Amino acid sequence: MFYEPKNGHGLARDPIKACVVPRPIGWISTISSDGNANLAPFSYSNLVGTDPPMFMFSANGAHLDGGAKDSALNASETGEFVYNLSTWATHEEMNRSSLHVGRNEDEFDLAGLTKADSVVVKPPRVAESPINLECKTWKTVELPAATSNDHNIMVIGEVVGVHIMDDAIKDNGFIDPVLLRPLARLGYLDYSVVDEVFTMSRPK
Repeated sequence: MFYEPKNGHGLARDPIKACVVPRPIGWISTISSDGNANLAPFSYSNLVGTDPPMFMFSANGAHLDGGAKDSALNASETGEFVYNLSTWATHEEMNRSSLHVGRNEDEFDLAGLTKADSVVVKPPRVAESPINLECKTWKTVELPAATSNDHNIMVIGEVVGVHIMDDAIKDNGFIDPVLLRPLARLGYLDYSVVDEVFTMSRPK
């Protein structure tokens, strides 16, 4: 089939989300200007540079209380956020942290997660997550949104601090993804977990 998104697709569910997969889950922790901790997962996220390391996530839609979603708002106002790797061991907690709740609600508490102090930035890390990237917001970009009430904000941050669980690093100095079993978002309500890898060398 072929379709132009502006004209619709005629299928039961929007297929575009299943066309670019798997997508890393950006499990983002922030803190508001009032000091309220926030945690939410975003499936539009990725590392977008290595020198310096840059990470981005995009927050679509509107907050339950109106306006932009907490993660984008907090990262914009305070200039800081943390990426936390979501794994099979935390998949239920990650899902619970996606609840639409009021701005003063703490998703760490709702999901039963532990806050860990960051080193360079103020937002707490997810202690149960084996990898955390502390980020300073570099730029926010307002992308086109479906309606005038929605927001579609891409947040790009520079990674200024990296936490890696010691047990995740093999004797050769490489991180072991099979041990971590990170989650990925597929289309619709489907997810995947990395539990097998293979290696290919670049052609010379």
